[in-house]
Amino acid sequence: MKKGYLIILGVIILLGFFGCSKYNGLVTSDEDVKKAWGDVQTQYQRRADLIPSLIATVKKAAENEKDILTNVTNARAGIPNLEKEAGEIKEAAANAQTPQDLDAVGQRINTAIKITMEAYPTIMSTQAFIGLQSQLEGTENRIQTARSDYNGTVRNYNVKTRTFPGNIFAGMFGFKSKEEFKSAEGSDTAPDVDKLFDK
Repeated sequence: MKKGYLIILGVIILLGFFGCSKYNGLVTSDEDVKKAWGDVQTQYQRRADLIPSLIATVKKAAENEKDILTNVTNARAGIPNLEKEAGEIKEAAANAQTPQDLDAVGQRINTAIKITMEAYPTIMSTQAFIGLQSQLEGTENRIQTARSDYNGTVRNYNVKTRTFPGNIFAGMFGFKSKEEFKSAEGSDTAPDVDKLFDK
């Protein structure tokens, strides 16, 4: 009789340990899902914080560079109005009387062409736009990775809650299957980044 009680007690203790182990495994998996979703949210927040700031910075840099390029070009050229200079050269050519006058007009033309060609400084905003493209791509890749990791974690959790005997313990302790990440309606359409520059 005592031996039967010991066997039953042993079975109950083993079931208790097994149940505790299953419960702890479900709790761990549940926390893994929460962490994975937190990682997705972190990447969304990073995008929300980073991209508008980058776009604003690139826009300001491009506007600033445009003003600088215009001013530097005019200053280097020493010709505030190229159309006026062209008109004066044309008039000088028409009024030239001697070979020396024509030579002076030719030198003036060469100088204007040379100054105009040298007047354009290197444009740096192109690098800013390339950097923005790289950040956009990197940010979207991070989000995609975080979503994929989340879906993998949810899958592992759901397998534990739906397979036998884990489903029994999941039902007993109130662990329910979780939804994987699904894209929002309309997210299959790429965002119009051009509109962000118009703001």
